[in-house]
Amino acid sequence: MTYLTGFHAIEERIKSNGAKGPLLVAKAGPRAKEIVALAIEKKIRIERTGAFDLDSLAPNHRGIALQVEDEAGGADISFEDFISGLGDRKSALVIILDEITDPHNYGAILRSCDQFGVDLVLSRNRRNAKHAGVISQTSSGAVSWVAQAETPNLVRAMDALKEAGFWIYGADMEGEPVYTKDLSGRIALVLGGEGAGISRLLKERCDGMAGIPSFGRIDSLNVSVAAGVLMYEVRRQNVK
Repeated sequence: MTYLTGFHAIEERIKSNGAKGPLLVAKAGPRAKEIVALAIEKKIRIERTGAFDLDSLAPNHRGIALQVEDEAGGADISFEDFISGLGDRKSALVIILDEITDPHNYGAILRSCDQFGVDLVLSRNRRNAKHAGVISQTSSGAVSWVAQAETPNLVRAMDALKEAGFWIYGADMEGEPVYTKDLSGRIALVLGGEGAGISRLLKERCDGMAGIPSFGRIDSLNVSVAAGVLMYEVRRQNVK
C-alpha cells in the first residue's frame, strides 16, 4: 500500500477528488481535524488506528495518512490529447522538463506551475523524479492539480508543439535576458537537469535561449527558482 503523509498533500488530493482512502488517523490535532472533516464531506472512509501501527505503515506521518493507489497523483493527460484540445486558444504555457532528477526541485517546479497557471508539464515517459511522496509534499499538493503528460521522445514532442504554433525557449544562464523575449501567445519553456542543463538535441530545437540576469556571487539560480521567475515573466507578458 502507498500512503500520503503531508497535510497539504493529503488535503489537495482529497479536494481534487483523486482519493478513495481510507484516511488513517492516529491522533487528530487541529490541522488533522480539518482534513478529517474534509474527508467526511468527500465521503472518504475514516479509520482510527494506533500511532505504533501507523508508524509501521507510514513512518513520516504526522498523526494522519491517506491511502492512495498512485502516490504521484496528478491530472495526467496524454500529450496528443493536449495538442488536439488546444483549439483556437491564442495563448498557452507548456513546461518541458529535461531530466529533472531531484524530487525536491520537481515538486517545487510543480508548485510554481500551479501558481502561474501552466497548462501542461511534459517529461520523458521514464519519470524524471521517482520519489513521488517527496514530490507531493514539496509541491504542497500541487501535483494533484497540475496537468502532466509523458512522452518517449521530447524532440518529437517539441516538433509537434512547433507545428501547433508554440515558440520554444530554453532556460540558460548564458541566454539573452528573458524580459527581452516576446513571450506572448503559445510558449514552451525547457528546463534542463541539475548540473547538465538542457541536452544538445533539445537545445537545437529551441527558438532561443532565455536567461535571468544575475548579480550574485554564486554561479546560477537553482532550477526550481529559475523556473518560477521564467513562468512569471511569461504570465506578465500575457496579462491583458
